Amino acid sequence: MLKEDIKRILPHREPMLLLDDAENRDGVAVGHYTVRGDEHFLQGHFPGNPIVPGVILCEILAQSACVLLEDHIAKGNLPVYTGLDRVRFRSPVRPGDTVETQCSITHSKPPFYFAQGKALVNGKLCVSAEFSFAITPTGA
Repeated sequence: MLKEDIKRILPHREPMLLLDDAENRDGVAVGHYTVRGDEHFLQGHFPGNPIVPGVILCEILAQSACVLLEDHIAKGNLPVYTGLDRVRFRSPVRPGDTVETQCSITHSKPPFYFAQGKALVNGKLCVSAEFSFAITPTGA
């Protein structure tokens, strides 16, 4: 699915929609985001040596995982982070890089969902994490 399809699932919008495309491959969410270099989060992180902040990489993982819950994220519901565990940053992500995510849901107890994921650039691991989120009514 492309960005417009993703917008039907996620409430995120630019500049915080951080997926160019995503798909559910037999229970594994595979997503892509190409770092353009003009993103707001690079303006000062770091001058002359821009690196995508780790929290942004974690956000990309979470957005990717939400593709697996398309049927659960109904209009009026909001997926929100509830936890991050075992996060490991292995390699920096820079402008021009295309991040590929691979995420899966490990278990659930609605409204809570638990996932694991990783992000790679050219096959090289950049970040891995376990994380959880809740699907809540908007405004809750």
